Amino acid sequence: MGYDIAAGTQALVNAWAISTDPSYWDQPLGFQPERFSKSSMNIKGHDFQLIPFGAGRRGCSGIGFVMALNELVLANIVHQFDWSVPSGVVGDQTLDMSQTTGLTVHKKLSLVTLASPNV
Repeated sequence: MGYDIAAGTQALVNAWAISTDPSYWDQPLGFQPERFSKSSMNIKGHDFQLIPFGAGRRGCSGIGFVMALNELVLANIVHQFDWSVPSGVVGDQTLDMSQTTGLTVHKKLSLVTLASPNV
């Protein structure tokens, strides 16, 4: 497969299309976090089915810092609050996992939870 691209053309990689490709993932649009629990996939840009930090020379140089900081922030948030769903929400039937795009991919509808201080 080859393409002729004119000099000076800006080319962008569609990371969303790659990360939702059915040839890489079973039910790619489904929320299945367990698919990563026993995976040997490298998110640092070596396995191209998931490239959250880019790859190659243009990859995110702060990946190590971000990974450590994300874990620390998430652990503190989970620890400091008791979490529940609003009344009327039962199981995952009403959890909308649809996405929308912009500069980044994010949830189309906000996730609504109730956080009570853990005292």
